[in-house]
Amino acid sequence: MHRRFIVAGNWKMHGSRDTVMRLVKGITDGAAVSSDIDIVLFPTYVHLAQVHALLQGTAIVCGAQNLYPGTQGAFTGEVSGPMLVDAGCCYALIGHSERRAILHEGLELVAAKFQAAQQAGLIPLLCVGETQAEREHKQTEQVIAQQLASVMEKVGAEAWSQAVIAYEPIWAIGTGLTATPEQAQHVHAFIRAYIAKQHVAIAGGIRILYGGSVKPDNAAQLFAMPDIDGGLIGGASLDAKSFLAICAAANKSAVMA
Repeated sequence: MHRRFIVAGNWKMHGSRDTVMRLVKGITDGAAVSSDIDIVLFPTYVHLAQVHALLQGTAIVCGAQNLYPGTQGAFTGEVSGPMLVDAGCCYALIGHSERRAILHEGLELVAAKFQAAQQAGLIPLLCVGETQAEREHKQTEQVIAQQLASVMEKVGAEAWSQAVIAYEPIWAIGTGLTATPEQAQHVHAFIRAYIAKQHVAIAGGIRILYGGSVKPDNAAQLFAMPDIDGGLIGGASLDAKSFLAICAAANKSAVMA
């Protein structure tokens, strides 16, 4: 089955109005060649309105890095799915490893956020992955199965048809370490097989991205793997030239698929 590639840029807690304007302009000016893939930018909440406005007239869309699993109420400092849709978002990152580890988001909360995103009309981009210790103890598949199961128990297998998954080995995020294409492919294939146990057709169509120090010099090898459908890009997404080079690698893989 042909799956359309996605290259998503997670800017994390970076950016000012000036740097965001220059970054988006650099990406939009050079992204015309990437028409065979989907490009998504995940700025901070503060810059969402600015990015959405700058993307008007392009095929690039924006998403939120997080959301609160409720529609409105007395939740100071939080932002809901409907608010994000109103701000122009199409996607929401759910369960990024930094939120799981630093902000202690557990499996139940991640599943609730996934459900809230879909109920608001957003496409959840669910992040799963293991730590270095879990990999060394051969617990990678067990950990990821648990992360997927908690969401599936909450929303059911059909919900995967309106979602994207990103495999991000925690040990390879911002460390300069990268899973080999073969290591990444093995986990991507495991994720697809896990979903296939519940729904074969959806498993064949769901897009699974790799996120773990993807750079212009390793993107092509990663994207050549049969179950890798693009990348969730961190540091390299803050540089227009690097991000566009990764988009070009995905575009080339998409054309060859």
